[in-house]
Amino acid sequence: MNEETTRRRTPLTARNRARADSRRHRSELSANPAYDHDTVHTSDHPIRIGLSTSSVYPMTVTECFTTAERLGYDGVEVMVTNHEETQDPDFMNGLVEKTGLPVLSLHAPTLLFMPGVLHKDHWEKLRITCRLAAAVGAGCVVLHPPFRWQGDYARDFVPGVRRIAQETGVTLAVENMYPWRAGIREVIVYSPHWDNRGQDYDAVTFDFSHAATAGVNALDAVEELYPVLAHVHLTDGAGSLKDEHLVPGRGTMAVAETLQYLARHDWHGDVVVEVNTRFVVSKRTRDEMLAESLGFARRHLGLDA
Repeated sequence: MNEETTRRRTPLTARNRARADSRRHRSELSANPAYDHDTVHTSDHPIRIGLSTSSVYPMTVTECFTTAERLGYDGVEVMVTNHEETQDPDFMNGLVEKTGLPVLSLHAPTLLFMPGVLHKDHWEKLRITCRLAAAVGAGCVVLHPPFRWQGDYARDFVPGVRRIAQETGVTLAVENMYPWRAGIREVIVYSPHWDNRGQDYDAVTFDFSHAATAGVNALDAVEELYPVLAHVHLTDGAGSLKDEHLVPGRGTMAVAETLQYLARHDWHGDVVVEVNTRFVVSKRTRDEMLAESLGFARRHLGLDA
């Protein structure tokens, strides 16, 4: 089957199943609890818990580092944006030296509203992000799959990501996304798909909020992705149409069960808290949300034992 035939047969829409699937997963989890309350499971490998700069948006990278240091996080993930400090390795290394916290990972500027950040060419954008990651000591770059209309970048995405990872020595972990909604149909805008299961990726990131929006069973997905799971975005969702990024434990996803599964199976990777605090007015309330998220991660990964 040639490439043109493959593209022609790829559906643009699908039946909207996310809400029904989300309800079914919650029912199944209630009927068959997967959490082991009798034993504390801890991975034989170190699992670091980081704080994403998106969790303190619109505060600065500096404020993210100082917040992470104050609350006891193990490091920081920097979302690369059009703000200069997210693109300046010397600036970030200065914060690393000042706080003692490493940059665990960078999030490449592959979001819809960042088309020109770093570079207009998508491949060069990834190369620059990987070079920036290496300069700040981060071994992982998180990126979203491309949109279907992004030409050669979308068509060659899987082998292209592998090639750049090999060139730079930096792990490129492709993040799971979700279908867009158009009435009773789901629009498949990502290529090769919003779901990173079944794709030929060498490394992936799993995001609980995205899974909630897509109606995906988090525990089942992580079990399937485990051999290539390099990174986790810790958050939660209630299965609504919105990408909610709730504090873990405040939604309906099997977040605790999934973290325990990773600890029980000796997973090695970083867990980065990525929750939405942008509408929180009080610094104290924001700190409480981020401290709650850190405590949740440590408890269910067995790190308090």
